[in-house]
Amino acid sequence: MIIKIRLREILAERGISQRQFALSMKMRLATINHLCSDNVDRVYIRTLEQICEALQIDISELIVSQQEE
Repeated sequence: MIIKIRLREILAERGISQRQFALSMKMRLATINHLCSDNVDRVYIRTLEQICEALQIDISELIVSQQEE
């Protein structure tokens, strides 16, 4: 099973750049870029909470599991 963070897709759907989102969240752009990459190996729960609050989404919309191909 692969656990995926859908931040890149959600931002694209809403027309928000990673830079804009980082600035609005007062987070480092590198943090947002990392969370939008396919190579996320760890993340703070509080960061996920803040992202969900800012985007007004449930955690289940942000994190999904996929079967390995």
